[in-house]
Amino acid sequence: MSDRCAKKTCVPLKRRHVLLGGAAVCFSQVGACARPALSFDAMDVLVRDAVRKGEAPGAVVVIGHDGKIVHRFVYGKRTIVPVSEPLSWDTHFDMASLTKPTMTALSVMQFVERGRVGLEDRVSQYFPDFACNGKNIITIRLLLTHYSGLPPDVPLNNPWTGKAEGVRRAMMSPLINPPGEKFVYSDINYVMLGLLIEKLSGLPLDQYVRLNILEPLGMTESGYLPPSSLRPLIAPTQYDEQGVMLRGVVHDPTARRMGGVAGHAGLFSDAQDMSIYAQALLDRLKGRPSCFPLRQETLVLMTTPQQPPGKTDLRGLGWDINTHYSSPRGDVFSQHSFGHTGFTGTSLWIDPDSDSYVLILTNRVHPAGGHSVVRLRHDVATAAGRALGLTAPV
Repeated sequence: MSDRCAKKTCVPLKRRHVLLGGAAVCFSQVGACARPALSFDAMDVLVRDAVRKGEAPGAVVVIGHDGKIVHRFVYGKRTIVPVSEPLSWDTHFDMASLTKPTMTALSVMQFVERGRVGLEDRVSQYFPDFACNGKNIITIRLLLTHYSGLPPDVPLNNPWTGKAEGVRRAMMSPLINPPGEKFVYSDINYVMLGLLIEKLSGLPLDQYVRLNILEPLGMTESGYLPPSSLRPLIAPTQYDEQGVMLRGVVHDPTARRMGGVAGHAGLFSDAQDMSIYAQALLDRLKGRPSCFPLRQETLVLMTTPQQPPGKTDLRGLGWDINTHYSSPRGDVFSQHSFGHTGFTGTSLWIDPDSDSYVLILTNRVHPAGGHSVVRLRHDVATAAGRALGLTAPV
């Protein structure tokens, strides 16, 4: 840990509670609507148009560059039904699969740093029951990179509930491809990694994350199972199977059936905290003072290609680099950039070459399933990169 962290200087910026009713609010670090030297007008227009077309109720967009936030944009609604509520900077979102790289993969790599687990260790070394159905050769690396051969999810077509049943279904899962053969994005991979964290730490996953990631980074507004007191600030997702609007309850059905805490989904956070995370990660990668709870060389492993040799779908240890999920890179951020998306409408893309990141938070599934924001992610990243002076990927 650097001296900067020891002196507790990694403190979140003062939060600004900015409400709007269908209007946009843009602001830099110095003051409301203080226009930075760079213009992000084209990007803001894209967000406005997407919201007006119904692609999402609203969106919070943050552009980080050269160690600071250079643009923030808040537009639209937090909720549409049962009543309309304006979106705000401090709205909390269900981060969905952004949980995977930011919390679960990072936690696993903390244990790798400590020598408690190896990337080539077989999962069955820690969970003997997992070896069934030909899964005995699956390694920790294959789980992290989604090359395990496991299907996308456990069966959800019949009613079940409880963490024990979710664990049983993950353990008993068959293969759909030979391990190491093909990239198939699978929540089961990260269910197993969440269980590994709990086994190695002796703590529930949410407690481990709080003590070893959220608190060291000063992410005071983030966590799993948000308390009811936060509910008014949480962006709802959609109706569950019983017709109840999910608000403060994880959207992902497997995580929800397992109690709301799992390795593949369950984190709730806001724009300020996710910006803190992205900046700390960039600072660590760039060798600047940082509270990011991982060594630089370990973080480099996480954010560079780690898939099996000869495979063209490029994945880091938790992070996406170049696959069919990589649209949030846009057209101008570098080929060394990386990121991840969440099903609910969240995304984070980070480019160490240009020292930049693009964070987009939406609840695009609200109120009844929503529309795609794949094009919006791509176009916002492209417009943001061009506003930063980038012209083509390197």
